[in-house]
Amino acid sequence: MMIMAQSNMHIILRLEINKQQISFGEIATSIGNAGGDVVALDVINEEQDTTIRDLTIKVNNKDGQETVTQAIQSLVGVNIKHISDRTFLVHLGGKIEVRPKLSIDNREELSHVYTPEVARICTAINEDPSLAHNLTIKNNAVAVISDGSAVLGLGKIKPEAAMPVMEGKAMLFKQLADINAYPLCLDVENTEDIIQIIKSLSPAFGGINLEDIASPGCFEIEERLKNELNIPVFHDDQHGTAIVVLAGILNALKLVNKDLSICKVIICGIGAAGISITKMLLKAGVKNIIGVDKNGAITRVENYENKMWTWYGENTNPNMEQGSLSAVIQDADIFIGVSVGNILQVEDIKKMAKNPVVFALANPDPEISPEKAKPYVRVMATGRSDFPNQVNNVLCFPGIFRGALDCKASIINEEMKLAAAKAIAATIPEDELNEDYIIPGVFNKSVVSNIKKAVVEAAHDTGVAKN
Repeated sequence: MMIMAQSNMHIILRLEINKQQISFGEIATSIGNAGGDVVALDVINEEQDTTIRDLTIKVNNKDGQETVTQAIQSLVGVNIKHISDRTFLVHLGGKIEVRPKLSIDNREELSHVYTPEVARICTAINEDPSLAHNLTIKNNAVAVISDGSAVLGLGKIKPEAAMPVMEGKAMLFKQLADINAYPLCLDVENTEDIIQIIKSLSPAFGGINLEDIASPGCFEIEERLKNELNIPVFHDDQHGTAIVVLAGILNALKLVNKDLSICKVIICGIGAAGISITKMLLKAGVKNIIGVDKNGAITRVENYENKMWTWYGENTNPNMEQGSLSAVIQDADIFIGVSVGNILQVEDIKKMAKNPVVFALANPDPEISPEKAKPYVRVMATGRSDFPNQVNNVLCFPGIFRGALDCKASIINEEMKLAAAKAIAATIPEDELNEDYIIPGVFNKSVVSNIKKAVVEAAHDTGVAKN
């Protein structure tokens, strides 16, 4: 497997140029020598001694951008005031907007959507709050909420800095499942405050998608909200990952002809995602799961400060295996990594059972590179888009919320999650399954509809659907 070559990209540099010290020709020559190509020039401000110009420059890749900017920075008389590329440009002004569903062109139309007629709608909902599902945007609205404490590979960042991620998620909700999603980043750190704020916001929404909230606080926040609200609450970092992982595992085992119930599974990285993957696999019938963190295998005889690790030890590792990852991976059928890059060695894979399945999901660097692992594994998945079998939460959250909203579910329960995983797996016909195609692509148009149907059915079967 080879990493796909990156295509050319354009960057925009705003330069403040001292005309007494350097000419534009010298700057253009320096850019060309560094591998860049000036394709457009805009004069922003012109004064006697200085000029400010925007240069659009074609470069080969991200490394090419760095080479060009370093070349310019080395010049005397030039100051780079700002750097933009295509990614920055698509974020200008934010990535989403709100539009009305009908136009208001005269006084009569205004009276129906606002004063005075709207008072009748308010009165009806006040007398029967359940009408909000039919008479307000609550019917098709999800809040995407984060405190910025565990964003992508960035860790804890300011809530304002987390907004582009939440906006992107809102775009995916709309494009893939026609759900109106609203990004909300909270400037609070206390778990109780987060819970109370979300509860206060909940009347406006039909579902809550928790996103990028650090462990262990994310567990309490989700559990409390599930118990105290009557709308679905879903922490995607936990459950979205777990659902897509299970979908991939189900299809991988078809290729290696193994039964999930007799597989030995190693989970490396016991944070929010690792714990949720474990719960999902237990629900699906796995009996022998061993969780490994930096201090080795988790067992029921250890005393852990993290109460979730205590739960983990009590519900996994039935044979009480102890030691490092390299020790407990012996004869394992499946390895699932949600930890850090490059901690799984070829020697470890060689210790696994015949036809091993490896899901190395750490980003940006997997627990082992696909190039190293390929000769020794039967099926491999990563969290990256430049290798086959990407485990991507986008496959899950639009469809599971679409189903939950459509049947007005009060909760997203384990049965609904399991149904979603099976629906994702079933999207690929068995005659199309192969080692490089166990997980459907994120733009496969069947995924959302398949999940929705399965989730609605599971919600009705478990008695949590109101519609």
